[in-house]
Amino acid sequence: MSTYYLLSLGCPKNEVDAENMALLLQEAGYQGCKVIEDAEILIVNTCGFLEAAVAEAIDAILDMAGYKDRADARARFLIVCGCMSQRYKAEIFTSMPEVDAVLGTAQYGDIVETVKRLERGEDLRSFLPGRPGSLTHLREDRIPSNGRQSYAYLKIAEGCSNACSYCKIPSLRGGLLSRSTDSIVREAEHLVSLGKRELILIAQDTTRYGYDLGEKNSLAKLIQQLLDQIEGIEQIRIMYAYADAITEELTEVMATNDQVCKYLDLPIQHASNKILKSMRRHESAELIAERIQFLRQAMPEIILRSTVMLGFPGETEEDFKLLLDFVEELQFDRLGSFVFSAEEGTPAASMPDQVDPEIAADRYQRLMQVQEKISLTKNLQRVGDEIMLRLDDVDDGGILFRARSYGEAPDIDPIIHLASTRPDLTVGSWSAARIVDAEAFDLWGVTLDECSE
Repeated sequence: MSTYYLLSLGCPKNEVDAENMALLLQEAGYQGCKVIEDAEILIVNTCGFLEAAVAEAIDAILDMAGYKDRADARARFLIVCGCMSQRYKAEIFTSMPEVDAVLGTAQYGDIVETVKRLERGEDLRSFLPGRPGSLTHLREDRIPSNGRQSYAYLKIAEGCSNACSYCKIPSLRGGLLSRSTDSIVREAEHLVSLGKRELILIAQDTTRYGYDLGEKNSLAKLIQQLLDQIEGIEQIRIMYAYADAITEELTEVMATNDQVCKYLDLPIQHASNKILKSMRRHESAELIAERIQFLRQAMPEIILRSTVMLGFPGETEEDFKLLLDFVEELQFDRLGSFVFSAEEGTPAASMPDQVDPEIAADRYQRLMQVQEKISLTKNLQRVGDEIMLRLDDVDDGGILFRARSYGEAPDIDPIIHLASTRPDLTVGSWSAARIVDAEAFDLWGVTLDECSE
């Protein structure tokens, strides 16, 4: 039985793709390894969205290549797949001769055949990825790689058709391809049967699920169908939403179903209409503010997370001030930001008035200082709250639980460090708790027998 080691970089969408490859390999008789030294086949599933992600992928590939070069190496083949493979194709072979095969984002399903061909001694260095865009590798019976965690990501679509001027995703992943509702429901049933009680819906633009099929309220209908047909779902969380695609129907489904987290990840990117237009975004600052107000009126307890970009070409100090004022006015519970990167092949890379990197970095610091104060204020307001928390893991010290409420998504939001006074609690369970202390990006709590509400 041949062994493989699979490293997946980047976002949860990439993680799901890797899990599907792992299932295909295991069904074909290959055994996964947790220790790279034990593997004969090395696989890197790369991210290629930004140059920083490409640099990380290159470092990982070169590191893995080192295991092939050792005198006592078990590793025989190195396969690179994912977004960077789609983006750079032939350059990977040219710059990294240790790589034996390259698979693009529409070729995840070819992983087994690729390995078998390498084992037969075939030279695959002339085979390059074709056009992106495919759902064929997505399996309804995949096994999430996060072990005892009680949540699972559920990928409902591939690709994106928004064509933002700074983004390479359409060229790396193709246009929007929505999965059938029946297929998603079957996978959700499988995940729940494995003990996954929180389903996190993901896509490049989750709120446009079904648009390619001519249906603009598909996400709301999908969520309702999941709740109606599957017993055991405790939470459904929506990630990667666009403000202009938030409908009354979706808001109603979120507001009226206790199992749907009152939480939304809503990357707005900017608040200057001039910059938003240059970015080729569909929203205006006024529309974004209107949708946020609508969400908060329907769900006063909603937690909103956003992401913005600093230093986009043409961004003036006035544009930045509009963004700063918008963030202070809207008071996002969580906000991430990043500095514009001129990605080769995107329209924004060749736009005039590129912003000096030092100016962009300064704006980033100024914005995050404002957001840190907002986050601290909002977290301090939660001190004394009694809420239900899901216990995800145990702190490194082995003393406190790492917990989340409906308002925290895994990996990206603040951790609630929870001291337990109950001997019956285990990872994956729920507990009533009181928030007792807070910082800008962390909270602390103690368990209760029950909430007083």
